[in-house]
Formats: sequence, structure tokens, C-alpha cells
Amino acid sequence: MVPDLNVVSGAPRAGAAMQADPNRPLVIRIGKHLRGVFDRLIAGSSLVSNDPVLDVRDFAWTQALRADWEAIRDEARAVALVGHAAPSLATISPDHRAIAEVDKWRSYFLWGYGYPIDDNLSRCPRTKAAIEAIPGLNSAFFSILAPGTHIPDHRGVTKGLITCHLGLIVPRDGDVRMRVGDRIVRWAEGETLVFDDTYRHEVWNDTDGTRVVLLIQFERPLRQPGKWFADLFLGFVKRSAFVQEARDNVAKWNAAVKQLDV
Repeated sequence: MVPDLNVVSGAPRAGAAMQADPNRPLVIRIGKHLRGVFDRLIAGSSLVSNDPVLDVRDFAWTQALRADWEAIRDEARAVALVGHAAPSLATISPDHRAIAEVDKWRSYFLWGYGYPIDDNLSRCPRTKAAIEAIPGLNSAFFSILAPGTHIPDHRGVTKGLITCHLGLIVPRDGDVRMRVGDRIVRWAEGETLVFDDTYRHEVWNDTDGTRVVLLIQFERPLRQPGKWFADLFLGFVKRSAFVQEARDNVAKWNAAVKQLDV
């Protein structure tokens, strides 16, 4: 039996339009029309490249992830790939309910918009130590993509955040790849990939295996005035009902899974 948080929380099922979600933060709904202006202000203050794919050497802390990747992979296998421990991302995050095939994209949250998920962190101490050393950590979770999944073209919310993937399990019986802007990139086990998710991007898992990465979002290194705009925006989002709902959904899912003795 799979816990159904659409019943537990009263949330709309995957496929409901994001625009119709009243919990979507006002700052995001308004910012959607202004984010080009915000992103240009942030980009002009960036201390690192604004390219779609960034050089991992600009982020020294990624070396520690690569050095400890096998321990992180083993923890992901032990906690996130067992039973129903990792729900679909649509179940947890209202912002992902309109993405096609999102039920095939599962997540085991460790950190969400500045909030630690203590129950999950306690089960993977090596991963906990690794991510807590990341400057400007915003979110971290094991991102699990089922065989044959296509995550269609979409974009992130703000240029104030940068995304890093640490490859943990990458199938080799086909092609698993991501397009970021006009770049095609592929994961490798034990390697990090750093990119700007405000560029349109999409993902394919054209294999018979499951792809697993540690997905991290962290604050873009900025000078003023871009840092002020980025901090203001993220502050609104962290305090919003939108993010609080996602936190509640993680807690409810974990409680339901415990009842099933998974």
C-alpha cells in the first residue's frame, strides 16, 4: 500500500495547473512577470559565470562531494530506494504538479528552502555532513528518475540559486541526459554537474535503469545590489504557505511510511 498524500493533505493531484494553486506565493506569481528584470539585476551582480553550465572548479566545496560520493550513494540506496521512502516530487512540491510524468520523478528530501528535514538527515550522516558544509545551502534531496521518464522543458524560479548534481547511480544501457539551454550534458557516477536552472531545461532517462543524483540548490555568490534582491525574494519564498505546505507534506509522508513499517 502506497501512502496517498493527495488524500492525507487534500492536495490536488499531479497534473492540476500550477496557476490555479492558491498556495503559490504571491511573490512568485507577480515575480513570474518581472523575473526577467530581477534575473538581469542578479546576473549583473554575479561573482561567477552566468552561463547555462558552470565550471565546478569555481565551487571548491564540490571536491568534498566527489571524494565522498560512494558513501553518499550507499546511503541513498539504503534510505531512498527502499519501499515507499521517496514520494513523487509532485506529492511534496506544489510547484511540480503540472509537469508531465512527474509521478516518475521521486525525491527524498534532506533540506528544503533553508529548512532541515531532521528525520531524513539522521538516517544518512555522511550525506548530512557533506551538505551542511555547502555555503549558502538552500535545498538538497536525492532525485530519483524512473526508467523511460522524460521531464519536459521547464525553468527554475530565480537566478539567485544555482543547482549542483552529484551523480550516484547512472544507468549505462541507453542514454540519460539533460538539455540546459542549448547544451546537452550527461551525468557520471562520482562527478558533479553545476548549472543555472533559469535556462530552459529538460531531462530524459532513455534506459531500463533508475537514475539517482544528489540534487543541491545553493545561493549564487553575489555582490550588491543583486544580493539584496536575491535575499529579499528567497526570504519571501521561505516564509510562504507554498514552502510550508511542502514541509508539511514531507512530514506527513514520513509519518505514513513509518506506520507501514517500511
